[in-house]
This record gives sequence, C-alpha cells and structure tokens, in this order.
Amino acid sequence: MAKAPVLTPQADDFPRWYQDLINKAELADNGPVRGTMIIRPYGYGLWERMQQEMDARIKAAGAQNAYFPLFIPQSYLTKEAEHVEGFAPELAVVTHGGGKELEEPVVVRPTSETIINASFSKWVQSYRDLPLLINQWANVVRWEMRPRVFLRTTEFLWQEGHTAHATYEDARDYAAYIHKEVYEDFMVNVLGIDVLLGRKTPRERFAGAVNTLTLEGMMGDGKALQMGTSHELGQNFAKAFNTQYLSKDGRQELVWQTSWGSSTRMVGGLIMSHGDDSGLRVPPRLAPVQAVVLAIKDDEAVLAKVREIGDRLSAAGVRVQVDDRTDTPFGRRAVDWELKGVPVRIEVGPRDLENGTAMLARRIPGGKEPVALDALAGLLPTLLEEDQALLLEQSRERRESRTSDVATIEQAVEAATAGGWARIPWADLGEEGEARLAEHSVTVRCLVAEDGSVPGSDDAPGNVAVVARAY
Repeated sequence: MAKAPVLTPQADDFPRWYQDLINKAELADNGPVRGTMIIRPYGYGLWERMQQEMDARIKAAGAQNAYFPLFIPQSYLTKEAEHVEGFAPELAVVTHGGGKELEEPVVVRPTSETIINASFSKWVQSYRDLPLLINQWANVVRWEMRPRVFLRTTEFLWQEGHTAHATYEDARDYAAYIHKEVYEDFMVNVLGIDVLLGRKTPRERFAGAVNTLTLEGMMGDGKALQMGTSHELGQNFAKAFNTQYLSKDGRQELVWQTSWGSSTRMVGGLIMSHGDDSGLRVPPRLAPVQAVVLAIKDDEAVLAKVREIGDRLSAAGVRVQVDDRTDTPFGRRAVDWELKGVPVRIEVGPRDLENGTAMLARRIPGGKEPVALDALAGLLPTLLEEDQALLLEQSRERRESRTSDVATIEQAVEAATAGGWARIPWADLGEEGEARLAEHSVTVRCLVAEDGSVPGSDDAPGNVAVVARAY
C-alpha cells in the first residue's frame, strides 16, 4: 500500500495544499476569533526577515519610523468621503470602554491616513518641514468576510508609509520610487518573485487616492496576488485635514501626499510562489536558516563534527542551525526541514566521517550529493546564490508562459479561468468591459504600457490591461 503524501498534492487541490503546508511547516494557526491568525515562531521568523530587508530599503528612501495609535476617532474617517466609503464595510468600531458608552465611537485602525494626517496638519508649518517622510510597522484590522491565513485575515501585520510634499511632482516621484526601488527591489531580489508593476484602474484604486501603483505576483496556480501598493493621494487628505505650509513665496499651500504599504500577505505569496509538493522553498537571501547541519546518529564524533561545521559556516556568513536532536528519528527531522524549505541540509553520520564527506541536500533544485567536509564553507555561499537565481527564473518563466495576449473579453475570461493571466488593450476593454469581467470573478490587476512599463497617465491610449483571477 502506497504511503500517503505529507501534503495534499498541488495538482489535486491547491487551496488544501496551501493549508496543509501552513500547518505541517508550523507557520501559523487560526486564532480564536474568526479571521484572526496566530503566527508561529518559524512563520514569524520569515516575517522578521522581510521586515529587516524592507526596513533597510525604506530608511534608505529617507523615511523614518514612528508609531501612531490603534484607535482612531470615528469622526476622522468621515472627513474624506471616498476613504470612509471604501472602508466602511471592513471597520471594527468600539462603542464601550471602561464599562461606559463612549461619547464618540472609535475605529480600530484599518489604515492610518486619517490619524497621521491629523498629526501632519500640526507638524507641517513651512516649506522647510517638507518633505515629511514617515513609516510605521503596525497591526491593522479589517473585518474579513472570507478569511484565509496570511492572505486575508481580520488582523494582519504591515508597514504603512505616509508622506507630505511641497509639489505634485515630488509626491508622484516619491510614490514611484517606493514602488520600484523599495518594493520591486525587495520582491525580486530577496523574495525571488517576478512581480509585474503597473497602475490600478479607477475601479480598483485605493479609497481616497488619485493613483495607485501595484505589484502583482503570479502564484503557483496561476492566480494573481497583490504584493504591495504605493498611492498618490493628491491633496484629498490635505484638504480634509487642512494640512498647509508656508511656501518660499509666502503663500499658504496645501501639501501633496503619498501612502504605501506591504503586509504579512507577502508570506502567503512566498508560500504559493515557491512551494511544491514537499513543502516550502525559501529563497536563501530571505531564509532565517540558510543551512541546517543534521547529526544522523547519537555518536560523540558525529555530534562534535556537526557543531564544528556549524561554526565554520557561521564564520563564512551563512545563517546556520545545528540539529543534534538525535532522540528524534533522522527521517522525521529531515522531512520537517524539507517542509520548512531550508535551502540546504548537511547530513553527517559515522560513515560520512570515515569518508571525510557530508551528504549535501539542496531543497530548491532538489538532489543530494556527497561533498568534502573541508569544501563546505567555501561552496555554500555560491550554491545559495545559484538557488536564489533559480527561484526568480522559475517565477519569471511561469508568468511569461502563462500570460496570453487576447482580443476579446471572452478570451480574457477563458485564459483567467484556465489558470493564467491575459493581456488585452484597455481601449478594447474599458470600464464597461472591466465590469463584465467582474461577473466572472476576473479583475483587471493593473494597466501597463505597451512596452511593459508603468503607464504615465490613466487615459494613455496604448495601455494594456492585465486581467486574472486573484486572491
């Protein structure tokens, strides 16, 4: 009788595979309140590495970290009409505190444009105060009707950037800079995901923004996942909160603003982009543990050698963990590390010591081979970079091979339903066609220019709509 697979095969049931992997790799559990999640240590380790890499890029863009309250007066949200309308169905509202009914209900933070702008209106007085570039790492709450761990949860973790500028051009250019130099750079060069950059249609735009830039990744089942967004807010919030500055010419002017965010949804994107039927495959540049050294047997010489190998690899700059838990069967430990997607396993037993070798198992391309013990520290950094490049190559090949150029709405729906993306001229689709796509659970993920770049205006005639089913 064939042994049952550890995970449901992707080809059989992709959603079940996703849930199996989250459970078996010990990434997260469902919380006690519907739609919430408990992020377990290994899953949180992935998020911490994402935070570290993103935070460095955000600071390099000139933004400083701050923190704003979780509770927002309900009246703040009503100041910007599109904003409150867009978020109204998702709000969690507190009406009682300390055993009494509150004079004014407070909203649990769904996003912080309003409360941050209330502060900006006090902090910005002169052109010398601009640009004001703020980021915060926080949790937010959006009441989710169809929760899915990491992808759509009632509470999730994220970073949200908020900026104020003296001119439209400065705000526009900064939103574009975050889009490309922070988000794309991280997602391509660290996550190894070949994201598509574009702009949202008015229908899909962030509530209260005048323009939304997006990064879309193709998952293993061909659906799209919005990995991050950068918004031009124009002067909408500046008008609502009277955020003005004294210009060099001595005139009172409204600021121009941006906001931008990415969240723990990226962990879901990591799973669905790179995972396979054996578990996660974590890009080496992201991996909290790049290599694990396993002792096969409870042998004094073996245990001493695996610890020595761990020290050598650590000295070579490899993030390494030694697994000397020989009271747990070796096979079970090997499967657990495979599920967790650690890029390299180094397995050492008594016979390996006799031969002066270790068995090297590579998670990303697969395969095992003996390697001389003395060669490991010099070899691993090169192999890890090869594996990083392979994941990006596979992600790019998937998106390119499963994206079709189509001429009609019917063809676009067919391509999306078959597990791919479609490109159709926006002039042939338009807002009416976009509404028809939605009837089939297909959305315009973004608009791109004919050459694949981010278009410069909403109504550019050469724009191409990229459509897909999405998470």
